[in-house]
Amino acid sequence: MRILHQILREWRNVGLALLLVGAMTVGMIGLVREAALAHGSVLYLLPVLIAAIRWGLVAALAAAIAGGTASAFFFYPPLYSFVIKDPQEILDLTLFIFVAVVTSKLAAKLKLQFDIAQKREADMRDLYAFSRRLAVSFGVSDIHAAIEDHLTSVMQRKVVLFASTQDSSDTATHSSDTAVPERVRSEVAQVAAGRRDPANGMPVIDGDGDIWLVRAVSPKKSEFGVIAVNLGPDSQAGLDDFRLRVDTVLADATATLERLDVAHAISEARMRSETDQLREALIGSVSHELRTPLASILGAASVLMSAPALAGEKNLRALVNDVRNEAERLNDDIQNLLDATRISSDGIKPHTEWADPADIVNSAIERCRRRFGDRRLSLDVPGELPLVYVDSVLVEQALVQIFDNAAKYSPAGSRIGITARARESSIVLAVSDEGTGLSNGDKTRIWERFFRGGQHAATTSGSGLGLWIATAFVAANGGKISAKSDGIGYGTTLSIELPVAQAALAQMEGEADE
Repeated sequence: MRILHQILREWRNVGLALLLVGAMTVGMIGLVREAALAHGSVLYLLPVLIAAIRWGLVAALAAAIAGGTASAFFFYPPLYSFVIKDPQEILDLTLFIFVAVVTSKLAAKLKLQFDIAQKREADMRDLYAFSRRLAVSFGVSDIHAAIEDHLTSVMQRKVVLFASTQDSSDTATHSSDTAVPERVRSEVAQVAAGRRDPANGMPVIDGDGDIWLVRAVSPKKSEFGVIAVNLGPDSQAGLDDFRLRVDTVLADATATLERLDVAHAISEARMRSETDQLREALIGSVSHELRTPLASILGAASVLMSAPALAGEKNLRALVNDVRNEAERLNDDIQNLLDATRISSDGIKPHTEWADPADIVNSAIERCRRRFGDRRLSLDVPGELPLVYVDSVLVEQALVQIFDNAAKYSPAGSRIGITARARESSIVLAVSDEGTGLSNGDKTRIWERFFRGGQHAATTSGSGLGLWIATAFVAANGGKISAKSDGIGYGTTLSIELPVAQAALAQMEGEADE
């Protein structure tokens, strides 16, 4: 089939070259008549050159012979005859053939060099893109996706990479639109398990008649995984040629992966992933195990506080109150750990609904009533605020974190101000305290996980998770948090800005017009 295609292409090129000679002949006949030239056979070098450069040696030779023949027939006496009497005709034909051979050889060599240069440029571009992807890949799946895309680009065939034996049971998650047949996945499992020679590709024919080549990326580095290359409905005869090409490509790719130390990066990424999963599982397990006894302690302490028998026992009531306060603090710390695990692993998926900002603020205040203690609350929340389309539970939890900070870092008897204002397309909830304030360095770092200011760490207990959790919850609702402080000792104002949907603003404007 390939030979037939080449023959047809050569015939097409020869036909184009002959058409070019015919067009040149028509033009030369007119030029000789108008300019009274003896003959213009030298102009037949043009189609010979064009054919040599564009279509190769065979077409150039055809143009040379056709040009020499046309020159002898139309321009050398006896006219309209192929009888050769002038030696110039032999010289012209020899010159045409010489130019055709030399030019076609030079053009072929130049085209080969051009193709090599283009291929090198494409390889360098692919390698640069591959290196950049590896540089920003933090997970094992990201690294394997980069390897898969790189091999697909180099081989110009669809390549599916399986990172391990476990991955062979399912289609790779990063494969865009490829469903790997069961036969291919089974063979991948055999190669990954070491029951097949990893260096020699094993052909597998799927149910659609396509041939897949399955082999290890590197026989020495199992971390690079196993690939399945879809060859399409190619014949078995062309499989050996493609296998040699795959060996060459994978040898270069393996050298690149080893040079970039990808195996070490995969091991580190896998270790980080396993460590994070273990830490999150441990935190979740311990937190849930602690909440059950804590609920019993809190319930018992609440019952004891209201028991008539302790009404006159001042010391015992103080002890029970301390037990309840510490149990509530521990329960809050556990909730923070659970929230942190939720943010880090699963991400936050808010369940949005229309909510009144005043209801959210009042609910958060009730939850923190005991934490405020004897601090004076100043509440300024208008009742006609626009509705917000948010997850009210998440926003309330963010406010609870801010209230807890305000109470924790403010002296007894100080004032805590809570305000809510509508600003163009947003609602701003602000909490001001008269506490220790923030330094210039703290203003930018208080949103970091586990960060605690130097003036707080030694005097006040805490995990450093509160504002980080609040920021994540507010951001999940499309809002943002900001902090303002005039310095150490001048208090702090934390503000939550939530977007107001245009529908809510239109609703409020309509009600105002009525």
